[in-house]
Amino acid sequence: MTDVGEALTRVHREEWARVVATLARRIGDLDVAEEMTAEAFAAAVERWSADGVPPNPGAWLTTTAYRRAVDRIRRESRREDKHREALMLAAAPEPLGVIDDDRLRLIFTCCHPALAVEARVALTLRLVGGLTVPEIARAYLVQESAMGRRITRAKSKIRAAGIPYRVPSREDLPARVGGVLAVLYLIFNEGYLASDPGKDAVRADLTAEAIRLTRLVRMLLPDDHEAVGLLALMLLTEARRPARVSATGELVVLAEQDRSAWDRELIAEGHALVRACIAAGRPPGRYQILAAINAVHTDARDARDTDWAQIAALYDHLVRVDPSPIVRLNRAVAVAELDGPQVALAEVDVLPLDGYHAYHATRAELLRRMGRGGEARAAYDRAIELAGNSAETAYLRRRRDQLGGR
Repeated sequence: MTDVGEALTRVHREEWARVVATLARRIGDLDVAEEMTAEAFAAAVERWSADGVPPNPGAWLTTTAYRRAVDRIRRESRREDKHREALMLAAAPEPLGVIDDDRLRLIFTCCHPALAVEARVALTLRLVGGLTVPEIARAYLVQESAMGRRITRAKSKIRAAGIPYRVPSREDLPARVGGVLAVLYLIFNEGYLASDPGKDAVRADLTAEAIRLTRLVRMLLPDDHEAVGLLALMLLTEARRPARVSATGELVVLAEQDRSAWDRELIAEGHALVRACIAAGRPPGRYQILAAINAVHTDARDARDTDWAQIAALYDHLVRVDPSPIVRLNRAVAVAELDGPQVALAEVDVLPLDGYHAYHATRAELLRRMGRGGEARAAYDRAIELAGNSAETAYLRRRRDQLGGR
């Protein structure tokens, strides 16, 4: 049974998106596509345990899902034309279009411009990224129930508007790439610092897949500099992963990381991409600026050599492009290094981020530097309460306990 479980875990990562995409395109109903795919995986647990893992697990799952979809349409429809449609499903052609990768094709298909951007991203994260509703909700800083309703509404709109699950043409790609990049960035972030305490603190499978797919987007749209910027951002962030978590399972913050453990090849590639974006001479977007900020961080061989003035200037530019509270929170960290924790705390305290663990963790560090230990302890407590990542929680507890007292 262990071998079956391992096989299903591997196949789930590789085949789930492809099976869902195929069924959704053929039957035009996302809910049914998801349900039949889930039923096929459930059937695999039973059949493979008795008969062994088949030579081609993906084909087995696809065929099983097809047959169940056909049976469901037969059961639910009494009209003869629907019955004929069910009989033809398995023989329907599968044009690949301009996107050869199954998972990337499904991401572009789901990121339809008729849906609101947040709905596109949330729906695609659920279908393709393999993220759970709670993980997506944490990424958006909203309640799980609210995110569940958002995903349900997106599916309903697709059905009501008759939005086709067709492979997008090359002309469709520019209108959809913004949502696609947002999906890939959130998948990467979930891998780099997982929000589910029941999973590994760092999920290298997610970061690797996000990087792989972003490389493909860059190949498809070589003139999209935000795709280049996102790839650079991912590479520069991934380069620090070996130093991200200690041997005892505790998060290691940037200033304390062993920089000799960083992947210099990824850093060199990321820096080259950032320079290419700058050389293009176009106004940079969000991902390009974030990549530039990470380039400054990774350019410093010692944390004390970090050019905080340049980082603060880049954040000033980013705030003009994306004035979100989280961007302003991150900018305050640079402000603290330049102008002191008092100035930074005044900027942080006005941000509407009470439900975000990093907001309270930042406040705790600023209060700590100001000698306000009691308030810092309370802020650490709130950050620990909200944090989902086990490595981050361990770090916050140690920092809190170092304050002493109660």
